[in-house]
Amino acid sequence: MKSSNKEVEEIEIGLLLEGIYRQYGYDFRDYAPASLKRRILKAMADEKLNTVSALQDRVLHDPACMKRFLLTVSIDVTSMFRDPGFYLAIRKKVIPLLRNQPFIRIWDAGCSSGEQAYSLAILLEEEGLYGKIKVYATDLNDELLERGKAGIYPLKKMKEYTENYKKAGGSMPFSNYYTARYENARFKSSLKKNIVWAPHNLVTDASFNEFHLILCRNVMIYFNRSLQNRVHKLLYESLAISGVLGLGSKESLNLTPYDDYYEELDGREKLYRKIK
Repeated sequence: MKSSNKEVEEIEIGLLLEGIYRQYGYDFRDYAPASLKRRILKAMADEKLNTVSALQDRVLHDPACMKRFLLTVSIDVTSMFRDPGFYLAIRKKVIPLLRNQPFIRIWDAGCSSGEQAYSLAILLEEEGLYGKIKVYATDLNDELLERGKAGIYPLKKMKEYTENYKKAGGSMPFSNYYTARYENARFKSSLKKNIVWAPHNLVTDASFNEFHLILCRNVMIYFNRSLQNRVHKLLYESLAISGVLGLGSKESLNLTPYDDYYEELDGREKLYRKIK
């Protein structure tokens, strides 16, 4: 029986993802299908290709095309102090738990281009904790990590970021944290000194330390249930007892195998404390 065009496309996508995994080691096979398909179609349009098979051929034979594909499928929707209520809850409910730690390790998992890491750095500096923290900002995409390391963002974004910062409890002039030059804002080098930028793939890589706070926000919504559970296992094993896990606004521990291992620190802002 002849397959429909839709069925053929699904076969092609499966072959594309398998080929990428075997050729480059990036594993997108358990990403949520609908979201991933949209990004693959965008990659096809960007490359001016008509079929997924043509994209597969180019990606597998041209590392530069793979780099562009990776940027297209990477999750780079982010902003500074995104969801300000989340950061306000960090100030009020998480900071008191961290104050007594002699040294604080934080993992910003899936950090994209670094806006969240800088938001944390600013907040922790204002709370007087920046001198004893290390923020590990990780992502699978090297290009996004380089953007984070540079700490340069469009100046036109600063109005939005300033409003978010104020709603998140910030009381300083937000412009204190960056220098404007032409159309960009360069963030202070002092904010960068305790941030470690490193490649890490939540899908295939293991835990690399024990942390007091882990933020993994708006990442798992792109994974299927099986992959979500695998990543939750990784996060659970990477978090110290009494450590705090922060998820995105549309994410939750409900229906995961780890629901009973945490207590809600702030259910609305998706902050959970590991209790066993």
